[in-house]
Amino acid sequence: MPRMPQPGGESLRTAPGAIVLGASYRALGVVRSLGRRGIPVWVVTRHYDRLASLSNYAHRTLVWRSQDHRARVDFLKRAASEYGLDGWVLFPTDDDTAVLLSRHREELRQTFRFTSLPWESFQWLYDKRLTYALARRLNISCPWTSLPKSRAELRDLDCNFPVILKPAFKKTENGFTTAKAWRVNDRHSLWARYDEACSLVPPDTIMVQEFVPGDGESQLSYVAVMEDGETLGCLVARRGRQMPMDFGRFSTYVETVADPGISESARRLLSAVQFTGIAEVEFKRDPRTGLYQLLDINPRVWGWHTLCGRAGIDMSYLLWCLSQGIPVPDVAAKVGVRWVWTTVDGPVALRQVLSGKLPLRHYLRSFRGVVEHATYAPDDPIPCLLNLPLMSYKAALRRFGRSGQAQIED
Repeated sequence: MPRMPQPGGESLRTAPGAIVLGASYRALGVVRSLGRRGIPVWVVTRHYDRLASLSNYAHRTLVWRSQDHRARVDFLKRAASEYGLDGWVLFPTDDDTAVLLSRHREELRQTFRFTSLPWESFQWLYDKRLTYALARRLNISCPWTSLPKSRAELRDLDCNFPVILKPAFKKTENGFTTAKAWRVNDRHSLWARYDEACSLVPPDTIMVQEFVPGDGESQLSYVAVMEDGETLGCLVARRGRQMPMDFGRFSTYVETVADPGISESARRLLSAVQFTGIAEVEFKRDPRTGLYQLLDINPRVWGWHTLCGRAGIDMSYLLWCLSQGIPVPDVAAKVGVRWVWTTVDGPVALRQVLSGKLPLRHYLRSFRGVVEHATYAPDDPIPCLLNLPLMSYKAALRRFGRSGQAQIED
């Protein structure tokens, strides 16, 4: 049976439930966190994305019938009316659902409770053009970035190679937005890749940015739960292995570490928008200067967020507490706790071992101590057992022309 929480347990017996938007491994972590505390959890997802809905803790699954935001808002409102979901809490688990809730917050808050920001604040963390502008205003280090408005401006751009092309945000899923970044090594490749990117996204959303060398070992994240810009719990983690290793579309092995000096910058950035909720702020150490450069912000659950719960800061539950007005308990993170997605980490690690970048003994050491698994849980085994078949199904969808609808990301 699901366990009731220790802090505030009695109040949750009559509390409303949670609606998790999405069914990826990110959503699975939210479902388990809340379900183990006796909170009823429903999942709303697309027909081919069902991992979280297989959990013992998912009470019911509803299926989106449209990608259109207006249709999805109406769907949620009808579901609330039909099933009596007034006062339930909405949990977005990807960029699209986070934007949906942020843009339609005023309309939906008449029925639901929220765990996300209004658009006026959210846009500063969602649109990287605004994020980097805010970072520069706060004197937070970030990579050199240019925003050419046309191919003519790109032609006259003075830059050192390699550089990367990067979308300012991901409004639609395609080869460019899913990859997160394209590396280009010379000017001819830059023009060709820019033309390709322009066929997928509006030209004014394409960023040219300096390439910061290094792999996951040099990439760190500050994660926090905050209320009105005040930190209630936080930790720092290193993305030891990721896919691909240079840009990291998603992580495969992450470990909590002592703060090397990124927390102060991350807090200032989030406080500047009076942030409430949970966020991951990504930095990369530039070996040429020793500076930690701001890369990205995820103002919603990210791929390895369940590591935080294992380390002592259960982000999903703390977010639930905020939505209910329950005092957030005092929390502190442990260093040296690990998270691994074994299904995909094996091939990543094997390539590193064969290339000589990862000694085999170091890889085997990854599984010592406290380890949180991306999909495996002894009290909820079905999602892990069916994870590989579901991934194969998604791969088949990509192969037969639906690649924009079935991608893995943090």
